[in-house]
Amino acid sequence: MIRTASAARRARAAVRAAAGGPLVTYALIALCSLVFLAGPASGLNPSYGTGTELLAAQAAHFERWGVIPSRLLAGSAEALLTPLTALFVHGSWLHLLGNLLFLFVFGGMAEGRMGRVAYALLYLTTGYLALVAYALAHPDSGQTLVGASGAISGVLGAFLCLLPTARVTSLFPFLFFLPLRFPAWIVLVFWFALQWLAARTATVQPGVAYLAHLVGFALGFAAAWARYRGRRGARRPRGAAPGGRTRVSSAARASEGDSQP
Repeated sequence: MIRTASAARRARAAVRAAAGGPLVTYALIALCSLVFLAGPASGLNPSYGTGTELLAAQAAHFERWGVIPSRLLAGSAEALLTPLTALFVHGSWLHLLGNLLFLFVFGGMAEGRMGRVAYALLYLTTGYLALVAYALAHPDSGQTLVGASGAISGVLGAFLCLLPTARVTSLFPFLFFLPLRFPAWIVLVFWFALQWLAARTATVQPGVAYLAHLVGFALGFAAAWARYRGRRGARRPRGAAPGGRTRVSSAARASEGDSQP
C-alpha cells in the first residue's frame, strides 16, 4: 500500500508538471507569430497584394497599430492603446524571430520564477511604459514604433535580478559564433551595455528604438527587485537545481528592436 500510494503521488505530480510550463510565454510567442503571419509584413497574405500595393498596406498597418509619438502625446483614447497593440506587431521576419528567440530563452524561466499572473503583468506594463518613455523623449517624432522588444527587455531585466547565476550558452558574432557558457549576469550586462552605446548615437530616423530597450530593462529589473528582494517567495523554475543554478541557451546578441518602418 505504501508503494502504491507513493507511485500515485508521483503520477499525479507528473501530470501536474506536464500540464504546467511557461504557458504565458508560449501564448505570447503564438500571438505575436499569428499577428505577423496574418498581417502584411510577412508577405504571405495574398489579400494585401504585391509590390507598391503591399508596401502601402504595410505602412497603413504599422500606422494603425503602432506608436507614433506625436499622436500618442496628443492623448486620444485610440492613441493611448497603441503602446499595447504595438507589442504584438513586428516589422519583418528578422525583427520577429530575433525578439521571439530572446522571449523563448529567457521568458519561460522568468515566468516559472515569478508566476504567470505577475509575469504577464510585468511583460505588458514594462512594454507599454518603454514605448511611452521613447515617445516622451521624442515628442515631435512621426515615426512608427512596433515590436515586443521593450517588453522582452523588461523580461531580461527581471531575469537578471532573479536568476543572475543561471548558466547561459551564448553565441557571440565577434568570436566566430563559438558556443560559450557564461553566467546570465555577464551576458545581460553585456547586452545592456550594447544597448546603451547604441542609444547614445541613435536618432529618431527609422531603425531600432534602443531607448525603449533600456527603459524596459530597467523597469523589469526594478519591478523584480521591489517584489522579491529579501524574500524566498520567488518560485524556483521547473528543472532548476536546489542551488539555483540553471542552464539555458541563447544567441547572445542585441535583439532586433522596436522597428520603425
